[in-house]
Amino acid sequence: MSGVMKRMGMIFRAKANKALDRAEDPRETLDYSYQKQLELLQKVRRGVADVATSRKRLELQLNQLQSQSSKLEDQGRKALALGREDLAREALSRRAALQQQVTDLETQHQTLQGEEEKLTLAAQRLQAKVDAFRTKKETIKATYTAAQAQTRIAESFSGISEEMSDVGTAIQRAEDKTAQLQARAGAIDELLASGALDDASGLARDDIQSELDRLSGGTDVELELARMKAELAGGSSAQKQAIEGGQGGQTPAQQPQDTPRFDKQ
Repeated sequence: MSGVMKRMGMIFRAKANKALDRAEDPRETLDYSYQKQLELLQKVRRGVADVATSRKRLELQLNQLQSQSSKLEDQGRKALALGREDLAREALSRRAALQQQVTDLETQHQTLQGEEEKLTLAAQRLQAKVDAFRTKKETIKATYTAAQAQTRIAESFSGISEEMSDVGTAIQRAEDKTAQLQARAGAIDELLASGALDDASGLARDDIQSELDRLSGGTDVELELARMKAELAGGSSAQKQAIEGGQGGQTPAQQPQDTPRFDKQ
């Protein structure tokens, strides 16, 4: 049972992989990857901005502490000048505490400045990689689009594309229907000419005209047969002229036989 389940899972994964491969467009994948890189670059830039903001805040605090330290030093000098050693000692004690804070802030400032430089360098390198990837992406997309167009053109010329196959099938159906209609029209004309069908339009020829057409057709056949016999026998030009002259009318011997008679009833 486990073997059957494994096999079914493998078949399902194979089918899914084939469907995904058919649906995947490399151009969309490249655009998605480029978008992700831009988002990463944006995060790095925000990190650089945050570090720079923290560094600037420390610099403002350092300036304030240094200003207070200078003020306490001046106050200590003035207290000593006035003979207030106790006030001078208090001022110097406070100045010493501020100096410790200044030292700590300077250490943090140096650390933040180092981090800012690293992030700035990383952002520059990432920007260069993103620019290079964008150029390569556009080149690959253009090449893929050109190859896709060439493939479609080749398939159209060879007739193996789905669109051209449908067009070819439609043309074949139209030709088949046209041939069928032509054959049907010819069969109906033959039946009308033979009299097997009645002409409902009322334009059918009468029996006299039909007989005349039949005799005329037979005469033409006889004349053509006589000409061919004369050519094969190497007959004289006089015989050919006589045969050709007979095309304009019937011979006296044939006229009584070929002329139809119609009795009055």
